[in-house]
Amino acid sequence: MKKHITEQVTLFASVVKWTLYASIVGALVGLGTSGFLRLLALASRQATAYPYYFYFLPLTMLVSAALVRWLAPDAAGHGTEKVIEAVHKRMGRIPFAVVPVKLVATVITLAGGGSAGKEGPCAQIGAGLASAFADLLKVSDEDRRKLVICGIGAGFATVFGTPIAGALFGVEVLVLGQMLYEVLFPSFVAGIVGYHVAIALGVQYPHQTASLLPKLTGWSFLEVVALGLCCGLVALLFIEVMKVVHKLFERLQWHWSFKALLGGLLLTAIGGFVSQSYLGLGLESMETALKGGAVPASAAFWKIVASSITLSCGGSGGVVTPIFFIGTSVGNLFAQLFNEQYIAAFSAIGMVALLAGAANTPIAASVMAMELFGPQIAPFAAIACMVSFLIVGYRSIYPSQLLGIQKSASFHVPTGSAISEMGEVTASLRKKPFMGLIIKVRRRYRKRR
Repeated sequence: MKKHITEQVTLFASVVKWTLYASIVGALVGLGTSGFLRLLALASRQATAYPYYFYFLPLTMLVSAALVRWLAPDAAGHGTEKVIEAVHKRMGRIPFAVVPVKLVATVITLAGGGSAGKEGPCAQIGAGLASAFADLLKVSDEDRRKLVICGIGAGFATVFGTPIAGALFGVEVLVLGQMLYEVLFPSFVAGIVGYHVAIALGVQYPHQTASLLPKLTGWSFLEVVALGLCCGLVALLFIEVMKVVHKLFERLQWHWSFKALLGGLLLTAIGGFVSQSYLGLGLESMETALKGGAVPASAAFWKIVASSITLSCGGSGGVVTPIFFIGTSVGNLFAQLFNEQYIAAFSAIGMVALLAGAANTPIAASVMAMELFGPQIAPFAAIACMVSFLIVGYRSIYPSQLLGIQKSASFHVPTGSAISEMGEVTASLRKKPFMGLIIKVRRRYRKRR
């Protein structure tokens, strides 16, 4: 009896401790995210007041790259990747200088027309604030790691207005195929508190109910599977294009400032000769698709190109908003080709399915669909997200993500290593995906003989 009492008292104390810690982290992240979103909205209004604002993109990329390079190199690229790396390699230690530098550099990039996302800065701001809070409390490395994971989830929750999906994203994105249950409760607390703090500070989230969903029949089931397949393949394309463009900029034997200017010139060309819709966040095109309007068939391609250039030449920002744009465009095109009456529904499903594939977060993406579009979309989103997740294979938009499961018995890849460290193993096995099956057939044939 005494042992049971001791156990329950200890667990109760743990719940109280993490409720308090996570609430403080959530409040800090809600405050930081609110400030970032307000500053971004103000800067974007000022910039887009001029019709040809994107002509200054070379200067925009140069200023953003200079800020990051000189003041906080850890703020480079898309922030969530850097935070995942910090959690796995440094137990969540993040220099506090990353917070203001990432905020300002991302505002400059996005307001100036760079194609990136707003979740990366919020995840990095949240993780940075959580790390600073851990320094203040002088907690253990394990507790610091938990607090930083709470900061990731709260940042994601407060930027998109999805407290449950944000919390799940924070614990699912770190390891492919595994969820860190020991951090789930504090992550939920941080996400919910951060969301309500942001709401109290005036942040508005444009949620809408998915309209005209198909009836769940055999045919609609196959359509959703096919859409998930398309989203997975496009997610794979996005991941590979990001790698290629990043390597191309790295191989240029130029000073970093000239690389930033080149990237800005390429983005200016896309805005001038293709469309300005592929610059910035691209929220107008996404809104059109989610309301049932058609978007150009090439929208996903150009957004992939623009985002890859922005994040490779020195621009600062995240990747989830571009992923949403690309996924919405894929779902929109799929509906235009096969079932035009469900343009809005398939655009919404494509939006979350591409996130599931690119980030290897099918559970968080499925829950996000329900939080953004209502519970009726759940069965369609869940199927598409799982198919997309499986099709991408052992790749991720976040190379520091650890591999936690085997997606297929045909591939024997080492779990526990980062995805970026197992490229050669995957490639060598991919050439002979059915070798194990062939060997089994041969053995059975020999036994029968």
